[in-house]
Amino acid sequence: MKHAHSHLWPGVPLALVSAVLFGASAPFAKLLLGELSPQLLAGVLYLGAGVGLAVVHGSRAALGIPAPEAPLRRHDLPWLAAVVLFGGLAGPLLLMLGLSHTSAASGSLLLNLEGLATMLIAWVVFRENVDRRLLLGAFAILTGAVVLSWEGGGVRLDAGAALIAAACLAWGIDNNLTRKLSSADPVVTATIKGLTAGSVNVAIALLLGASVPPVATVGVAAVVGFLGVGVSLVLFVLALRHLGAARTGAYFSLAPFIGAMIAVTLLHEPVTMQLVAAGLLMGAGLWLHLAERHEHEHVHNVMEHEHVHVHDEHHQHHHDGPVTEPHSHWHRHEPLTHTHPHYPDLHHQHDHA
Repeated sequence: MKHAHSHLWPGVPLALVSAVLFGASAPFAKLLLGELSPQLLAGVLYLGAGVGLAVVHGSRAALGIPAPEAPLRRHDLPWLAAVVLFGGLAGPLLLMLGLSHTSAASGSLLLNLEGLATMLIAWVVFRENVDRRLLLGAFAILTGAVVLSWEGGGVRLDAGAALIAAACLAWGIDNNLTRKLSSADPVVTATIKGLTAGSVNVAIALLLGASVPPVATVGVAAVVGFLGVGVSLVLFVLALRHLGAARTGAYFSLAPFIGAMIAVTLLHEPVTMQLVAAGLLMGAGLWLHLAERHEHEHVHNVMEHEHVHVHDEHHQHHHDGPVTEPHSHWHRHEPLTHTHPHYPDLHHQHDHA
């Protein structure tokens, strides 16, 4: 059948590559904390992301490469402001402060809480469909986080763990709000977020007396930010478009494993039974998410919106002349009833009994 596996592509690969890039950035950020203050590092990372993506966007236009993505509109601005506040300012600052009080491997695995926060907010606040398999996976991830924090017969909630958990909550809010912007050009969204959040954090850090690091250190941090924050964010927004916030957050749970493996290899941090047990539990949770298959007969009501698309089964509208695909324009969806595997993407936001 034509749609037998369409729900997996391209959303799942986009989310997983985004997770790999972000996960790899955590241990490198840990290394850079020795030369930059937490807030200055958070600012440079995001500034590197914003500047790098601005160059990509400008080069795309200069080279005449078509950009069929939908533009940001005025009604998107409140969502964009909230995304910059929670995801660009609060989240990275809390993470850098947390990493300065805990090991890179533990900090990386605790970042799994971001996926859990994203899923819970999507389910409870935004009413996304979350099934039993997704909930079991979330429980396994949470159990892994508890194991990681266990010490002396109880959970060790030190300052580092608490700050990283707060960062995960901020990013969970950010991820759900970013879904509101997922139909627009992700490069533009991520550029604005990076430049704004990076400039503010750098300015505040310098005003508070942070010393200016060597140019080489700033350059390395900017490259880490471009790949681990900028490119990762663009891919994450594209994944949101196809998967919804809950499932994108679930797949993004791969990020901490990448970070932990790099931390153990690069920083020579010890491989403890606690770390292995937490990793196995979190891996089981990720597998449950990856094995999910959601299929039933569903109804598409009339909808009008704008985003990049091709003329597939969900986009059967008329054009006056020849068009190049993919393309973006305001279009109308007529009522449609059919059955195929799907996620709660831009076109599948129906209720479930």
